[in-house]
Amino acid sequence: LLLDDIEALSQATHIAERIQRSMATPFNLEGQEVFISVSIGITLNSASYNDTEEMLRDADTAMYRAKQGGRNRYEVFDRHMHAAAMRRLELESDLHRSLESQDFVLHFQPIIDMVTEKLHSFEALVRWNRPIKGWTVPGEFIGLAEETGLIVRLDRWVLRAACEQMVSWIAEYGEFAPQSMSVNLSSRQFSQTDLVECVAQILAETGMPADRLKLEITESAIMGNLESVALQLQGLCDLGIRLSIDDFGTGYSSLSYLHKLPLHTLKVDRSFAQEVSDGGQNLKIVRAIVQLAHSLNMDVVAEGIETKPQLGLFRDLGVEYAQGFLFARGLDVAGARGMIEKFIP
Repeated sequence: LLLDDIEALSQATHIAERIQRSMATPFNLEGQEVFISVSIGITLNSASYNDTEEMLRDADTAMYRAKQGGRNRYEVFDRHMHAAAMRRLELESDLHRSLESQDFVLHFQPIIDMVTEKLHSFEALVRWNRPIKGWTVPGEFIGLAEETGLIVRLDRWVLRAACEQMVSWIAEYGEFAPQSMSVNLSSRQFSQTDLVECVAQILAETGMPADRLKLEITESAIMGNLESVALQLQGLCDLGIRLSIDDFGTGYSSLSYLHKLPLHTLKVDRSFAQEVSDGGQNLKIVRAIVQLAHSLNMDVVAEGIETKPQLGLFRDLGVEYAQGFLFARGLDVAGARGMIEKFIP
């Protein structure tokens, strides 16, 4: 919309609010009552604009910021938005190029047996050595990869690389190799019709034993389309792969779905490590989660373990495995080999 005779920002925001109120009224579409919402971006004309395309660009940037903020709202453009949009565009371009040139590497965080306090397995974690910019933490690019769909390609690269590394360790260390390799699957993967076939192909091409691979999924991925996801999970399970629900307790936390899915492991979110240390009601909640998992024949991993007291508390609750900075952060291949060799008699 192009508005004339706007003398103050408050006039533009007032009109945006009127539009939102009007659009909030439901309407009838072929006998169905339909509700819609609207996200609005606002920019004011100024001497800094050289043409209308620049104004439209900035209004569009503000609109997408409104969507990111929760939709059904408006945002007013400022110069910081433009800088952020340019950084995002550069990040997306670099992601595309790095997927082609494979500028990613894997680090491996150990998962420890609670009873023996020895290495049980590893979780593969992706790291990005971004050209020119250097090492970029996952928090800066995973979200964008999810939004753009690039996470599908990235996930599959991670899966293949993790399987290749595990096969190498099995050949080198034999019975002393890690018991399994855990790899995260994005919710985006479950919209891909070839997910099971792709995983099967990677297993075949790398020679990875299916029972040494554990795929981790989040509650949000499951609840997006429970019936469809359940079929895909069963397909993965039929390959011999083990399945884990990751970050349990941070999403929907709907206990009803757990018995409907072929899950083998429940990972208690890291936020509970501190909460359990404080005792009280949180300790009772975690105890109930552990008991539920065990009643469904699932083992439990406690994430975010940073202190010996935390380790002891989760051990007393019957948790089988632990993961966290108490044992190690993500290790490069050399560091992971050192961890493996540390526990060889």
